[in-house]
Amino acid sequence: MTSVGRSRAIRVVLPLAGFVLLALFPVFSNNLYLQNMLILTFLLAIGASGWDLMGGFAGYISVGNSMFIGLGAYTTGIIAQRWGISPFIACFAGGLVAAIVAALLSLVTRRTRGMYFVIVTFAALMLLKWVAQTWTPITGGSGGLPMPIATWDLAYQNWPFYYAFLALLAVVILVSMKVRSSKLGLGLLSIHDDEDKSTGLGIRTAVYKMIAFVLASFFTGIAGGLYGFYISYLNPSAMFDIVMSILIVLAALLGGRGSVWGPVLGAFIIEPLAEVTATTVGGANSGAIRLLLFSGVLILVVLFLPRGVLPTIRGWISRTGDAERLRIARAFRPRDTEARGATAPISRAESTGAILVVSGLARSFGGVKAVQGVSLAVGEGAVTGLIGPNGSGKTTLFNLIDGTVSPDAGAVVLAGRALRNGDRPGRAHAGLARTYQLPRLFPSMTVLENVVLPERRFSLRRIFAARVTVAERSEAHSRLEKFGLAGYADIGPAELSYGQRKLVELAQVLTLEPRVIMLDEPAAGISPALSARLSEIIREVNSKGVSVLLVEHDLPFIEALCDDVYVMDGGVVIAHGTVQELKDDPLVVEAYLGRSEPLEVRGAASA
Repeated sequence: MTSVGRSRAIRVVLPLAGFVLLALFPVFSNNLYLQNMLILTFLLAIGASGWDLMGGFAGYISVGNSMFIGLGAYTTGIIAQRWGISPFIACFAGGLVAAIVAALLSLVTRRTRGMYFVIVTFAALMLLKWVAQTWTPITGGSGGLPMPIATWDLAYQNWPFYYAFLALLAVVILVSMKVRSSKLGLGLLSIHDDEDKSTGLGIRTAVYKMIAFVLASFFTGIAGGLYGFYISYLNPSAMFDIVMSILIVLAALLGGRGSVWGPVLGAFIIEPLAEVTATTVGGANSGAIRLLLFSGVLILVVLFLPRGVLPTIRGWISRTGDAERLRIARAFRPRDTEARGATAPISRAESTGAILVVSGLARSFGGVKAVQGVSLAVGEGAVTGLIGPNGSGKTTLFNLIDGTVSPDAGAVVLAGRALRNGDRPGRAHAGLARTYQLPRLFPSMTVLENVVLPERRFSLRRIFAARVTVAERSEAHSRLEKFGLAGYADIGPAELSYGQRKLVELAQVLTLEPRVIMLDEPAAGISPALSARLSEIIREVNSKGVSVLLVEHDLPFIEALCDDVYVMDGGVVIAHGTVQELKDDPLVVEAYLGRSEPLEVRGAASA
């Protein structure tokens, strides 16, 4: 058996063995204290695994996830009390209510990130706690809400609760595995690494985040309903407990967020610790002391074990294999990427009219008018250049065209259709793609996953498809092979050179099958040999009918590729024509050099 096969076998055998041992524990032990601790551990593991879908995969940290435990518990209790339905059935309604609240909350927080998201989730927890305290006719208010009394034979002890929680944990783990191995997991990881870039690749990030939040809250709500039945009496302070939220976050961070088993491992570490502190720290201030204790542990984990236990161990184990893959990949670099020179020019597609029309775009930042009424057109099948000194507004114009920034005025028309502001993924789906001056790849993914990530069109069916399908892998390998990077497919982008990352980003946007590609200084900072190779690739892409809008300071590079060129300075277009025509334009010379010198001087310096 190979090392890969042994590793996969271990990943399957160990969890199954652990599950069997947990399933058999009540049969061989009548220790109610340990059963209780395991039930609470299962609850914490379910909450941490749910939290990890948003906090680990997508990077949206919440400190209010115990709100879903409270919602599930109160919904289950109210239904069981009023209609006499078994809590084992009513808990699913609790999960549904929690999912609905999560969906509504995701609509409110769709533009909220970082600390603002933390604050909103904490505020939601406190608001729901206040509602439970004041809505006395329904929730019982501060007096609490009694749950039905269990009616099974005492000989079975806590078995129904124990196995219900264990089964739910197994389902949550399977769902987490499915998410991680699907497009949904890949999209959430891209949101974690670079959400703005992700939207530019056609990922409907708001939908991805809502699905993750709803899934997490649904199972946490079910667990909350079971937990309420288990403790038999509900009160707002216990059900909407900030300490429980802290424990959920801590379990995920300690075990390793963004992994399937990390939150589970963290729960099996944290809950016994919580039980010990609960029995040793007493008095009126015990709750505050425990909150401070676990907040301190959380800070220590963030500072000294930021990746968590499992990812750290996995990194140690896989380091040798990664080094070997990198050694093999680098063996192909001199021939395929760095030393390959330019070949004979490839004929470009003939222009048949404008494919991209920019009309009167304007954008100001405070008192700074970065772009002022810019209009330009990119011919279908043409390569159009955009040049100008630093600070002339070129990057801002790119941001306006691709939807990163909304314009104060003006419009962008692609293939005869006006592009709607605020819908950046829609622009990618319409056929507009963009690379960056400093390549922005997703470090949590391999090179191949970076290439297959872009979404040509949105569909819920695709979200739950395999992370990388056979067809996608074949297509990505073929594209990487043309760029001389096939050997790097299963390596992280951090191991690539700067120039190689530029090539991977170009391969990435080509997955969108764009009609127009905007390239932001693609030749900047790379070797002459790789620059020549890049020029060849751009020509080949253009020969297939893809139009190109190119920003570059290297005038020989521009001259070799571009049919016509626009010049910007001070946020406006000051000239338009071929490079030869622009070299003698006094406005262009003054914009670049501030004096009457030939523009070739600047081009030679940039080259």
